[in-house]
Amino acid sequence: MAEEAVLGFLEKNEQIIDSGVFAEEQGISHDEIVNVIKSLNGFRFVEAQDIKKERWQLTDEGKTYAANGSPEFQLFMAIPPEGISIVELKLGDSIFAIGSRQANRNKWLEMGKSQVSRKVEHVDDNVKAMLVKIKDGETLNKEDITALKGRKLISPQIWKGYSVKKGPNYAPKRRKPATDLTRENLQKGDWKEMQFKEYNFSAKGLPVEGGSAANADDFPSNGI
Repeated sequence: MAEEAVLGFLEKNEQIIDSGVFAEEQGISHDEIVNVIKSLNGFRFVEAQDIKKERWQLTDEGKTYAANGSPEFQLFMAIPPEGISIVELKLGDSIFAIGSRQANRNKWLEMGKSQVSRKVEHVDDNVKAMLVKIKDGETLNKEDITALKGRKLISPQIWKGYSVKKGPNYAPKRRKPATDLTRENLQKGDWKEMQFKEYNFSAKGLPVEGGSAANADDFPSNGI
């Protein structure tokens, strides 16, 4: 299916610009498309050029915040409008430590020695929203990327794909390479259009079994 998609597309189009986009449009996994492109490129049905892109992926911590919300948002939501004592907060130590630091930076909370209260009535969890966008493959501006990277919520990932165009041996459909040239091929003249499997000059022959040393008793005496 993947091979038919690649060859069929190139029959009517000059180039597959991005194998990732192409795979998504065709509803085929990118790994399957890549394997087909490598095979077709090896037989020169197509000419493939590498594409490398830097993408961002969520760290384990980032995945947690994308699912549950950022620590600062969780902390804010745990505080009622009238305020609450710190000992009454039902949050983990790490959530409270990270959340209070970020919430103070955002000027969301008033932190006392034993009491915490809200400075604002409503906040948006922009950190979670940005993480979800990264997870969904959307792009963010440089400032947002820097902020998430600084908190170690995302890490770079190198994506590899191909751009593809017709090769010198292109055909809309690949035929199985012939392994032998027969007299019938020569007589009909169809050998000119046949595709032959490349000979592997590095292949080793079958191991030769050596003979065993003969025993003198196995031979008749010659009288000497």
